[in-house]
Amino acid sequence: MTEPMTLRQLTGMPESPSPLRGSTLVMIDCQNTYTQGVLELEGVQQALDSAAELLDRARTAGIPIIHIMHDAGAGSPYDVNADIGQIVSRVAPKGDEPVIVKNYPNSFVGTDLEGKLKSLGASNLLLAGFMTHMCVNSTARGAFSLGYSPTVVASATATRKLPGAGGVDASALQVASLAAIADLFGVVAPDVASVPD
Repeated sequence: MTEPMTLRQLTGMPESPSPLRGSTLVMIDCQNTYTQGVLELEGVQQALDSAAELLDRARTAGIPIIHIMHDAGAGSPYDVNADIGQIVSRVAPKGDEPVIVKNYPNSFVGTDLEGKLKSLGASNLLLAGFMTHMCVNSTARGAFSLGYSPTVVASATATRKLPGAGGVDASALQVASLAAIADLFGVVAPDVASVPD
């Protein structure tokens, strides 16, 4: 049996991460939601370390940065008007870095993200944040479908164990989610160091 190939390989699409310069960094749902309680993600603190490193590199390079927050209303773990829904302080926006509030997993749905990206002339996106199987995956697919070239920085993402289908461990779900993205929808960079300047 032959070794499996990705759809990207079979169709001749790029397999290398987009370089930092010339890209726009999109930080997806890096909220307190995922650092505590019922939605605490496996490996979230290490992922936030990596996200902070990526954010620092982006700021040093002077590339555009957009922060995304998920809002599900008062009393939810995604209440953007409560501490639980705020962006984690070490990756919080600075200066005039825009924040887009969304209500769906795909950051493009019902928001002005595409408008902001068009105004920047963006084509290459670097994606980081939470959860890998949900909003990162959905946003990468959405970006691809709109003609952008997304690169997901794997070390700056994390997910959680799911109860369905007999239970799926977080580590297995993380690997499967990244593999699904890498099959067609975007390049997956293993860590921040693998993103070229």
